[in-house]
Amino acid sequence: MHILLPPSETKRSGGGSIFSAVDLAHNDALGETRQDIREALVALSTDTEAAVKALKLGVKNRDELLHNLALDSSGAMPAIDRYTGVLYDALDAASLGESSRKWLAEHVSVQSALFGLVRAGDLIPAYRLSGSSRLPSLSHPLKRSWSSAHQGIDWESFEWILDLRSKDYVALAPLPAGAGAWLHVAQRSPDGEVRALNHFNKAAKGDLVRRLAESDAQISGPQDLLSWAASQSLEASFSESDQTITLVTELGAPTKTAG
Repeated sequence: MHILLPPSETKRSGGGSIFSAVDLAHNDALGETRQDIREALVALSTDTEAAVKALKLGVKNRDELLHNLALDSSGAMPAIDRYTGVLYDALDAASLGESSRKWLAEHVSVQSALFGLVRAGDLIPAYRLSGSSRLPSLSHPLKRSWSSAHQGIDWESFEWILDLRSKDYVALAPLPAGAGAWLHVAQRSPDGEVRALNHFNKAAKGDLVRRLAESDAQISGPQDLLSWAASQSLEASFSESDQTITLVTELGAPTKTAG
């Protein structure tokens, strides 16, 4: 199994390594597009007012533009540690032991708007760019540029994929038919009704990945995942018609049961 995560708008600064774009996963397929998007982002970021508008920055976070102008010198760290926010706070990769972090490195990738699909252990710098952003000097929208480039990835090498990405990031790299399943998080209310989980959706996903890493889960398909979930006292089901795994939590306590 391989898990695809969305990135986060918020990121840690710094890092103890030097960034090297050619060392990122899938460089053969994505390297040229990575360079094109980077150049367009740097060009935009040199014009503060235009960048603030295009990247939807406020007064408090406009300093994040500086990250885009210092990609080679600001320091790099594993992607799984770079991102913060609800999902990544629930995952809390920094607190995991060596074996669990090795599991993340082998089984998890993140869909970056700037770098495309990167492995959890790939060393990346801080930056500011979202999947819905528009870069004026780029000849195509991010969606078109990335979706074309990602067609060159060997998706079959991932075997079975569990997709936790949001819609904007799924659009950057659509999965081939039959490559895996989507994760849908729901909650069960006291009256037994199951409904979509909104506020705690990201936390549930982050905690799910943490549980998988801590248990060194070896999963090759949806039935394996359902069996694993049952062993963890998690409620999950699989819809073959739309290739969706539904993870159900208890209303009011989602992070205890599934996240």
